[in-house]
Amino acid sequence: MKSEQQKITILTGKKCTVSGEWEIEDRVTTTIYVSKGELMPSYCGVNVKWVLVTKG
Repeated sequence: MKSEQQKITILTGKKCTVSGEWEIEDRVTTTIYVSKGELMPSYCGVNVKWVLVTKG
């Protein structure tokens, strides 16, 4: 059985801690690339929680 890694989440306006592809944790989703150190964006003017889906 594959062990589940801890989910990494960051809120809009916080600094990105891991470069990679991020998606919104919501019923509507979008995927973006954010580099470490950049601020996590809002989505359509709304603050959201971003979840890391792929490091890199």
